Amino acid sequence: MGNKDKKSTKVQEKTIHDNEHSLWNRRSFIQALGLAGGGSMLMGGAAISATRPSPLSVALAESENDNILVIIRLNGGNDGLNTIVPVYDYASYANLRPTIRHQENDLINLNADFAIPNYMSELETVWGDGKMKVVHGVGYPEQNLSHFRSTDIWASAADNFVEPTGWWGRYFEDLYPDYIINPPEIPPAIQIGSVGNLIFDGNNSNYAFSVANPDQLQNVAENGVLHDVVNLPDCVYGDKLLFMRATANTTFTYSQTINDAYLAATNNANYGNGELAVQLAMVARLIKGGLGTKVYMVTLGSFDTHANQMVRQQELLEDLSKSIEAFYDDLATSSMDDKVLAMTISEFGRRPYENGSGGTDHGAASPVMLFGSGLNGSGFVGTQPDINTWDANDNLIPSSDFRDVYSTVLTNWFCLDPSIVSTVLLNETYQELDLGFNCETLNTSDFSNVTRFAHVPIYKNDRVYIEINMPTSSKVTIKLYDMMGREIATLANNFFIEGRHSIDIKANSSQTLSFGQYIYRINTNGQYYSKSIRIN
Repeated sequence: MGNKDKKSTKVQEKTIHDNEHSLWNRRSFIQALGLAGGGSMLMGGAAISATRPSPLSVALAESENDNILVIIRLNGGNDGLNTIVPVYDYASYANLRPTIRHQENDLINLNADFAIPNYMSELETVWGDGKMKVVHGVGYPEQNLSHFRSTDIWASAADNFVEPTGWWGRYFEDLYPDYIINPPEIPPAIQIGSVGNLIFDGNNSNYAFSVANPDQLQNVAENGVLHDVVNLPDCVYGDKLLFMRATANTTFTYSQTINDAYLAATNNANYGNGELAVQLAMVARLIKGGLGTKVYMVTLGSFDTHANQMVRQQELLEDLSKSIEAFYDDLATSSMDDKVLAMTISEFGRRPYENGSGGTDHGAASPVMLFGSGLNGSGFVGTQPDINTWDANDNLIPSSDFRDVYSTVLTNWFCLDPSIVSTVLLNETYQELDLGFNCETLNTSDFSNVTRFAHVPIYKNDRVYIEINMPTSSKVTIKLYDMMGREIATLANNFFIEGRHSIDIKANSSQTLSFGQYIYRINTNGQYYSKSIRIN
């Protein structure tokens, strides 16, 4: 290929890369405003009653234990070869990375084959204390090198088709089918950063208390609200600002709960002020304060190191190492370190060789790191990909599927029955990894006959329908509410036979409906299901 062709290809790749980041930003914009934080809406004028749980939600609840998962998203694609260095073949590693390799005397050996750079020295202590495991070569078949698509794949656990829900979203959706109207007392998940990520999305809602940055969560934790609604200017602008801030505050339905937990505990470790350190300090305080949330996701990055990688990756990995050590030291002061598992994820690794800009380009396989006393010892899991054997796109070939990690965590950390895990992972079964923990109280009941109640809005021919799939014949009531919780109409109140049914919202409403967002609520067999819907 001539220099002109190479230059043209490089320009095309950069254009695609920039467009992709722009697409992600558009998708994230509303959430970044802090207006979609709670994922649920309190129904002001509606009578809220306790619901009879579905068989699947009962099975999930019975399987739950006190364990907690903290997902640490290394946003942008972390370079695994410069994180966990293959010293068993240092010559090949150094040859592929003549200017960005770590010098041998700057490495800390974890064992005879693998090392970390000396600026991650805090993890040497974590490793020595038996609180770290590394899963080699994690990825998925036919790696998609797009940040946007690969992030969705890791979040949804689906690689061959576009799946609009996340693996945790599907779990929480079955556990809380009436979440929009009748949310649980505590937030099922808390997400800092990574706005627009699918991981907590279900078909009916997003099940995470989501904030765009640590400052927003800090305001909620310290004050019980996101925005100040008192110290505002006395003018038309102040009135409009009051309305917007009050609206945003009310969407954060768990603000007071988070505030109570935060004030009930303190941090007892030196975190520093790094990007991840600030997030993990807050997470530790909420855990120690008894919030009860099962899953947290924090974000560090960007690791998109096409250039100047040595400087940027060092800054990020130093923050990761120091924060992890402080986080577990902090949890240990309340004897909770053995109940919290932390796990890194990243949409992909980087190429095995350096580029011409002192960095690395989008790649495939990369290690997943896990931390916590519950691992019962440090070690490596799986097989390191051959550094000299690449796929057709010059990428390392994954040796572990990321869903193997997910499946093992769900089964052996959260003690979910394998049939439920298969449902969460889109009816696929994955390999169980030896991560050092095993569930002693696994619920082994037969859930094979549990059927989901499927309901979804359908928009076609300028009409809006609710389509439901009845697993058995029974009485069904469907009511429509506005976003203030006022009942607008009863759309159905009759016996539905087994099978699919379509309810035309406008045709079944007793009044003219304005354009905008509404909520419908289905009651059948003593179980409620709710979802937001748009009237055009």
